[in-house]
Amino acid sequence: MSRLGKIILSLTVAAGIASILLYLMARTVLFFLAPVLWYEKSLAAFLLLAEAFTMVHALGYFLNIRHVIAAPDRPRFSMDNVPELTTYPPVAIIVSSFKEPLEVIEATLTCFYNLTYPNKHIYFLDDTRYDLPGQDPQLMASYRHSVDDLCRRIGVNLFRRKWRGAKAGMVNDFLDFLAGRPKAGFEFTPFEDIPRRETEKYVILFDADMNPLPDFVEPLVAFMEANPRLAFIQTPQYYSNFLTNRVARAAGLQQAVFYEYICEGKSIQDAMFCCGTNVIFRREALESVGGFDESSVTEDFATSLKFHITGWSSAYLNKVCAFGLGPEDLGGYFRQQFRWALGTVGLLRTILGTFLRGPGRLPAAKWWEYFLSGSHYFVGWVLFIMMLCPVLYLITGVPSFFARPELYLLFFLPYVVLTLVLFVYTMTQRRYRFKELAVGIILQALTFPVYMKASLLGILGYRGTFKTTPKGSSKALPLYALWLQVGMAAACAFALAFGGMRLLNGDGPVSALLANGFWTFYHLGLLSTALYFNHPEEPRP
Repeated sequence: MSRLGKIILSLTVAAGIASILLYLMARTVLFFLAPVLWYEKSLAAFLLLAEAFTMVHALGYFLNIRHVIAAPDRPRFSMDNVPELTTYPPVAIIVSSFKEPLEVIEATLTCFYNLTYPNKHIYFLDDTRYDLPGQDPQLMASYRHSVDDLCRRIGVNLFRRKWRGAKAGMVNDFLDFLAGRPKAGFEFTPFEDIPRRETEKYVILFDADMNPLPDFVEPLVAFMEANPRLAFIQTPQYYSNFLTNRVARAAGLQQAVFYEYICEGKSIQDAMFCCGTNVIFRREALESVGGFDESSVTEDFATSLKFHITGWSSAYLNKVCAFGLGPEDLGGYFRQQFRWALGTVGLLRTILGTFLRGPGRLPAAKWWEYFLSGSHYFVGWVLFIMMLCPVLYLITGVPSFFARPELYLLFFLPYVVLTLVLFVYTMTQRRYRFKELAVGIILQALTFPVYMKASLLGILGYRGTFKTTPKGSSKALPLYALWLQVGMAAACAFALAFGGMRLLNGDGPVSALLANGFWTFYHLGLLSTALYFNHPEEPRP
């Protein structure tokens, strides 16, 4: 980007921030001055909180853009300035798997074997529960035998243990094994050609479906060697099944928004958190915080906070170094998002408690980023309120302050325009088209009931259980599983018809009915895509 382009973008970001502050001030004043009854005041309060939430997170996005464009042309962690790697310390390449399809495991382990880094040791952590009641013993024995044969054939070390603590527990038990503290009940079968002679300095963690490119390891180890206080470096995820599956494509594009400016902005502020796969860890750092946090279903996010609290740094390298499988149907996607939302919001309690006990333990910029990340999944409630309010106005005329949309648009329109311009322009700079990004935004909007339930349970302290995202098949959900999306779509359709009758009969301000009708129609369009995503497989030519 040219110097003039950076200046213009910086001014646009500043204008966007100003529009947020101006709108929130105007809305707050109107809220307190509005002479309405208690039930209208209550609804208005929820709407104001929803708008404030949206704008605070938009402010976070604007600030991350500002950090990225203000950074030098050659940022600290970029493929343009990889340090020279003069030695090759030992690295453990690991994947933890819970009854994953054998073809998925084989593709991953083959990619591990083809990594060009010379001093690597590959470990398959088989966390499958072979002793669960209700399973077919012969099928489970056959699966176990197939896993053994696969590791033997490729030359991958096989680690099993007495089950506890899901993925975090498995990785922690394996770290104890590396450190010479194996727990009772472990099984280790070395299938590598080259015996392990020293303890690995770094651990690289992948999900079972993530396939690294051959040169994945070298640049990451080079950065870790050059920065001894780095606990981990995160790299992005890329879904390879996006061409044939609608849900996987939308989920991948939704992730793209996060893995571009947001992650880069966090990294520049040394506030990047771990995303659980495609990441390299310094084993010393993991040992110093007691391994992965086993109290959360998002152990990666929880452990990142421990790293930062204890003085370790983190980084993000924006280079696609591995590819995997995205969720292949709405059921799988909802399960994935529920787990992420439950764990992230649950950790918000820890973040708040840690902050109150010692606000000086992290710089303000890091606290800001953790608060944004920890509260992100309340977006489900925000979307629900935003959908509900125009519907209520068209049917009941409440909230009555919607009857003066000119004041609403006077302050809201600049924010909408500037946000849209900034989002589209910055993402097109990374070669994403708006049409592609819109698909990811729509899928997130459809997920609002999942976010509502998960965030409520998370803030109440419900921990949940770790469940992997299904792979290898897709199926449509029954309509009753989408009852809230379908019900809200029906409410929008009814409100549009009712509002049309009010408009024809002159029952209410024309501008207010048209403005609320527009938003109701917009939300109806979003919700109607549930039928599109519920049949995720693209038709074959």
